[in-house]
Amino acid sequence: MRIALCPNPYKDRGLRAAQSAQKILQSNGVETVLCLPFELGGKGKNVLPDGLDYKKVEQALPGSDMLICFGGDGTILQTARYANEYDLPILGINLGSVGFLAELEHSEMSLLSKLATGNYRIEERMMLDVSVVRRNHRIFHDTALNDAALLKNALGHVMGIKLKCDDLEMENFKGDGVVVSTPTGSTGYTISAGGPIVEPEAENIIVTPICPQTAIAKPMVLSGKRTVSLQAEKGSQRAAYLSVDGRKNFRFTNGDTAVFKKSDCVTRLVRLSDRTYFDILNQKIGRS
Repeated sequence: MRIALCPNPYKDRGLRAAQSAQKILQSNGVETVLCLPFELGGKGKNVLPDGLDYKKVEQALPGSDMLICFGGDGTILQTARYANEYDLPILGINLGSVGFLAELEHSEMSLLSKLATGNYRIEERMMLDVSVVRRNHRIFHDTALNDAALLKNALGHVMGIKLKCDDLEMENFKGDGVVVSTPTGSTGYTISAGGPIVEPEAENIIVTPICPQTAIAKPMVLSGKRTVSLQAEKGSQRAAYLSVDGRKNFRFTNGDTAVFKKSDCVTRLVRLSDRTYFDILNQKIGRS
């Protein structure tokens, strides 16, 4: 078995967590390879310890059986893209503040020994296809594990939004934007915007208006069979942009339409602990 270790060097200082994981895995007969989730330039390379062999992601992942990443949810979202590209399951070790997507905390890394004996399970998570259509041509496409947000760009100005579901007009309202999320993403931007928590095994598309000016604009939980589209009203497009999993900003222009539907791709998360989703909610959100 070969496992690629992908630490965020700004979260995993000195790559201490990655090196500890490497020792645990190698002592259990697992081959490891070390890579980074993004390129480090200039002074950024100073955060890397000497004497370690690093490979580029595209060199490390072919031939690997799993990807382990070290960081917060942002790091997991970033590395999940690589995992999906190479059809690898991913395991997240939380070094951030919340870490809903992570399977283990730093203090639980001894559980990594289970990987050598196959004592783990795989959980599949729904993803969203996100497109922008301009004059009947798709000009942008991405895939989201958490969410995509259509947001205003100008301070002090709201944007008008037209929401459709399967080409049927659902709502017109003004506000700061809209978050369209998967069940996995319901504990991300969606919950901050007042949306519902949806357990990840459900296959739904969640639409949550951000600071709407009308009382009737409420969060909606739709079937994963639906196609959702958003269009900024004329005059609002110049101040709108689309962010996918918090990593890309695509600027809208007049007539652009953002289209969201369930993706054929899934993210496969490795599960080692006996915690349920509701245990994680209690731990992360602080419910009693």
